[in-house]
Amino acid sequence: MDAATLKEKLTAAHYVCDDDLVTTLLVALKLGRPLLIEGAAGVGKTEIAKVMAQALDRELVRLQCYEGLDESKALYEWNYQKQLLAIQVNMNRANPEELTRSLFGDEYLLERPLLKSIRSEKPVVLLIDEIDKADEEFEAFLLELLSEMQITIPEVGTIRSKTVPFVVLTSNRTRPLSEALRRRCAYLYIQYPDIEKEVAIIRAKLPDANEHLAVQVAQAIHDLRENTAILKKPSIAETLDWVAALEALGISDLNGDAFRLTRGFVLKNSEDLDALDQAEEAEQSQDNAHGHHHGHSHEHCGQCGGHSPGEAKA
Repeated sequence: MDAATLKEKLTAAHYVCDDDLVTTLLVALKLGRPLLIEGAAGVGKTEIAKVMAQALDRELVRLQCYEGLDESKALYEWNYQKQLLAIQVNMNRANPEELTRSLFGDEYLLERPLLKSIRSEKPVVLLIDEIDKADEEFEAFLLELLSEMQITIPEVGTIRSKTVPFVVLTSNRTRPLSEALRRRCAYLYIQYPDIEKEVAIIRAKLPDANEHLAVQVAQAIHDLRENTAILKKPSIAETLDWVAALEALGISDLNGDAFRLTRGFVLKNSEDLDALDQAEEAEQSQDNAHGHHHGHSHEHCGQCGGHSPGEAKA
């Protein structure tokens, strides 16, 4: 596969990407290198693994990381109930050593995402999502898999991969990752899209959306992300939710009323809603003090220097 073909496949999966991203994906895929993707929450890191699975026609195997994640949830677990039942049934029939050996066969092994990905007969896309939420001990445990494409189970021994998965690790940078992990990976840093790219994403994901509305929403989202008073910056998924909500209401122009009606689709905590209200009140007070009213609402005015409905100055 070449870069042009991969870009075509990603575009067919409705993913908007530039040449740099495509090149990094292609090289990581050809070299069999894991890919570490960092960036703020909601920029589309997880989506890359999903569209790569679609583009390569592979199964997506996902491991969601969290604090306290251990090998039994990520790698494998023994089916203890089945083992106990086998012990009860065979207690008097088999000699103890033979019975013990038989209890650690494949039929008692429960595959978790990591084991599943390297034992698969067909290559998969393995997504290790939000690796920064897992403990450092778990990160260290991952190194064997990432560097050797093998894992060790004490009762079984070393299991080498039958096929090489395309591994994508994502991180929101809530804690620093080790240099050892970084060395083993290709690297991508993704930022929030600019207005033009966000409009392209809306077009790709919601092809029937009103073009004028798409541009207005992209501008308003950009302003909200730039606003230092907003704690939880809107994600790309929330951009799409917002457009869908406005369209569902038959709204084709994002004026002040439309923004107030639907802002719960884009701002998801009370602190951010309060910050926006306070900023709007402060601006209105300032306008009143300057006698800046011409018989119409300031927020609907495009000629008096008013900002877009989604914008609030910190």
